[in-house]
Amino acid sequence: MKNIDLNNIKTVHFIGLGGIGVSAIARMMSLEGKIVSGSDQSASMVTEELEKLGITVFIGHNSSHVPENADLVVYSIAVPPSNPEFAKAEELGVSMLSYPEVLGLISQTKKTVAVSGTHGKTTTTAMLAKIFIETGLDPTVVVGSFLKDYNSNFVAGRGEWLVAEACEYRRSFLNLSPNILVITNIEADHLDYYKDLADIQEAFAELVSKVPADGFIICDPNNENVRPVIEKTEAKIIDYTKISTADFDLKFPGDHIKKDAQMAKAVAEAVGIDSNQTVFALNSFSGTWRRFEYKGLVNNEVEVYDDYAHHPDEVKVTILAMKEKYPEKKIRAIFQPHLYSRTKSLLTEFIDSLSLADEIILVPIYAAREMDDGSVSSLDIVRGLKDKNKEVYYFDNFEAVAGHLKGNLTPDEVILVMGAGDITNLSNDLVF
Repeated sequence: MKNIDLNNIKTVHFIGLGGIGVSAIARMMSLEGKIVSGSDQSASMVTEELEKLGITVFIGHNSSHVPENADLVVYSIAVPPSNPEFAKAEELGVSMLSYPEVLGLISQTKKTVAVSGTHGKTTTTAMLAKIFIETGLDPTVVVGSFLKDYNSNFVAGRGEWLVAEACEYRRSFLNLSPNILVITNIEADHLDYYKDLADIQEAFAELVSKVPADGFIICDPNNENVRPVIEKTEAKIIDYTKISTADFDLKFPGDHIKKDAQMAKAVAEAVGIDSNQTVFALNSFSGTWRRFEYKGLVNNEVEVYDDYAHHPDEVKVTILAMKEKYPEKKIRAIFQPHLYSRTKSLLTEFIDSLSLADEIILVPIYAAREMDDGSVSSLDIVRGLKDKNKEVYYFDNFEAVAGHLKGNLTPDEVILVMGAGDITNLSNDLVF
């Protein structure tokens, strides 16, 4: 960990400002009175919200964006060294930290609840934020989405706790110093970086080793993927599956949401928060941006939901939650695969999960940080779904999808838009 005192930083520039984690740190530093600027490849709701705070936002990357007097440059781990702003910062000799490194520095100054796992991190972190805030613990919160209750992905607290989402990509979460560690689950993902599930488990085991003996690990210790990760820990293990759900009256459907709430309640118990206060906070939890988010109506009659689901397990539980909420309605699922590597390695699983919907619409893979090597496309999913005799369509662009939907809808249907790319724009276009 680089030894940089963030209190001494006056001018800071962010590369990859539109990233949900990076933007949270930008918010924090802006609120601290620092001079903040940053850039991203494209404008988004995230960058627009940052501009409202007075942050200078550049769209596109150019070496001229880096202030000559910058004290620090913070960059997303998705930013390559070839990025012109990254290269400029190195040329100027400016101190540089990745987003996970900055989060790690903050973690060193606070008692830290780190929420890790393949799925459910954001919702569990957001639930914990609400519990901690409403019970007066005044936490600092960094979460991978906008909290509906606070309209932000960052909460500046004066208390002793940091509640942070802990991402496993490129072992980012190893920068954190957790007193309480939540492991929601462990599955094969990010296989563009990790070799296999065992490699992922090795990273989680290293994170577990950072939890002190007087700390807590909240997980399902009987899960076959989690069990080997926690076997050497001296911290106290709390089995969240044994946490009572009797008083839950959550606003969102799905067993996965109930599990997230159990994990949040387990953390609250470990901290000593009153159970009644915890349940009240959970039952009034309003959710986060792009997690089973209700967007509005198409043609004033068909409801549209938007979700960040981009792994087969997430797709599966999101469709099942929709079926639970609307058991009598036809579910039209629109899916944008995220990353060629993820689509290729989990192709069969994607086909199986998407087949739970009544109609499936595919659009091209969102490349993100990868190049297309021609070995996989959304059409591979389409072919697999056709083999299962599913009603499935493929469109090259969002406009064609919107045209297909708006001309064929009936009141007994519901639309579910899923993916981690820019597919959220389609959900906006459909209802506005």
